[in-house]
Amino acid sequence: MAEPSKAVLVTGCSSGIGRASALRLARSGWTVYATARRPESIAELGEAGCHTLALDVTDEDSMRAAVDTVEQAEGAVGVLINNAGYSQSGAIETVPLEAVRRQFETNVFGLVRLTQLALPKMRAQRWGKIVNLGSMGGRLTFPGGGYYHATKHALEAISDALRFELRGFGIDVVLLEPGLITTDFGEAATASMADIGMADASDSPQDPYAHFNATVGAVTAGAYDGPMRRLGAGPERVAKVIERAITRRHPPARITITASAKLSIATRRLLGDRAWDAAMRAQFPQPR
Repeated sequence: MAEPSKAVLVTGCSSGIGRASALRLARSGWTVYATARRPESIAELGEAGCHTLALDVTDEDSMRAAVDTVEQAEGAVGVLINNAGYSQSGAIETVPLEAVRRQFETNVFGLVRLTQLALPKMRAQRWGKIVNLGSMGGRLTFPGGGYYHATKHALEAISDALRFELRGFGIDVVLLEPGLITTDFGEAATASMADIGMADASDSPQDPYAHFNATVGAVTAGAYDGPMRRLGAGPERVAKVIERAITRRHPPARITITASAKLSIATRRLLGDRAWDAAMRAQFPQPR
């Protein structure tokens, strides 16, 4: 029997964790297909030894084309790193449903569909690794981040189910739970509020969530610029964890990354709902 393909397909490589992972794996000798919605944004990865492809996880044709390209060249996607995602912030009532759908299409439905497309050939070769980029946000919820947290809670369930369903085919599923990662993720989260007209809101009788939403934006930005950075890490830390996971014969099901994630998850586990809500009120104004 032919050796299984170990070609790596990585989504969301234009910056942050995706870019760092593609670079690290290519430099370590893996055959890497780095992808982004705009191929020109990852030209540098091509120069570093990666194959580059256009891939939009909200577009069926784009996903099919990317998987087909890898399969035609390599036989199968051997390692799928589902990294593409972003954070939609804002009070539940204030975020337009269109923005909510876009959040789930990118963070959940795109990940699921791409996995479905890659699995038949991966199963046929009886070897594979699927790495899902979750978050400590899948184990707790911060005010103003309900929709983002909902997508990461969903990945917890999806990854658990996949892990059981695929083990008999020789496929491992690993869920990563990073905490604060010093990328442009915080800027994107704040920008998501600006896109729906909330980032610069101030107190007004017409908008009972104005001060709350503005504070959510400020706290999110501050977490990436303030003292909390010391409890975080750069995207290279996650890339290193990914390489270690896909190299291991039996990788762990979940990997919590950064001190901020370990501390936050442990705190949430210890506190009841009322105590957690009280802790959140110390950081966020309660809408009234």
